[in-house]
Amino acid sequence: MSEGKVKRKIIFLIFAAVMVVAGGCSTDGGDTEASRDLFAMDTYMTVTAYDKGATEAVDQAADEISRLDQLLSTGNEDSEIYKINQSGDGILSEETAYLVERSLNLYEATDGAFDIAIYPVMKAWGFTDDNFRVPDADELKDLLTLTDASDISYDKETLQIAFKKDGMQIDFGGIAKGYTSARIMDIFRACGIKSGLVNLGGNVQALGTKKDGSSWRVAVQDPQDTDQYLGVLSIQDKAVITSGGYERYFEQDGRTYHHIIDPKTGYPVENGLISVSIVTADGTLADGLSTSVFIMGKEAATEYWRNHSDEFDMILMTDDREIYVTEGIADSFESEMDTKIIEKKV
Repeated sequence: MSEGKVKRKIIFLIFAAVMVVAGGCSTDGGDTEASRDLFAMDTYMTVTAYDKGATEAVDQAADEISRLDQLLSTGNEDSEIYKINQSGDGILSEETAYLVERSLNLYEATDGAFDIAIYPVMKAWGFTDDNFRVPDADELKDLLTLTDASDISYDKETLQIAFKKDGMQIDFGGIAKGYTSARIMDIFRACGIKSGLVNLGGNVQALGTKKDGSSWRVAVQDPQDTDQYLGVLSIQDKAVITSGGYERYFEQDGRTYHHIIDPKTGYPVENGLISVSIVTADGTLADGLSTSVFIMGKEAATEYWRNHSDEFDMILMTDDREIYVTEGIADSFESEMDTKIIEKKV
């Protein structure tokens, strides 16, 4: 077996990002702009805030990122998720319970495409610790019996969670960064910040407009040439979260294996899509759907969007370099490449 090689690509957008934390901020300081770069959740992040009190807002944002990183980490032995995974049951904090509820709702809505129980399969491929390998078919067949989120028992009243099968484990990697950006938007508002942008390793969420009143302009990366971009999207009060196989992958025996795993097969998705960007005001939803839509494939994703067009918009790129943009954001997306508009009605 040849040694796997990983290549990670961080999606850097044209503009910097913003963050803040709940509880309010003092506006006594004179700072009207502040920014910080940091590394958390296994990615590089930038937070930037405008308006009076920006420095304190950014400081609170950094603290919030650190707190959520520790709370939701699958590898930190002190984290709530690690302890639940080891014991197979427990009482959740309200915040973790919220993410479990959102995740289980997405699991149902996407017909299992979004599945927080996929963690044992991700471990088998080595995407959790960089020990990359290709599991054999029998191993994956056995692991798939542990990766069905419908086997998670959760009680909304008591916040009790339990796994119905020994060996099940969960991971919020497909939703944690989106939730983090949504939390930071809450923090901004509590601090009185009216203009800002958060970039969590390519997961972007904007508050309001730029200081001059114009829209934020976010570049969507080209998955086949990560030094280039597909186009630029103008947004206000929206999250833009992109998923693609180019973000994390390894090569073995001349073949490339990426980290977006189909929960139904246990193998990396191969359906013609190579990039999916979700655009919505809800960062948590954007993060969960970016993976789910990628797994669905173009046709199923289009049908899903038509049934939920009031909740989100999307930009799809196929392996033959065709770009599809839903009509809700068609006028906000600029590209030198030909784009096709997905309309609400056929």
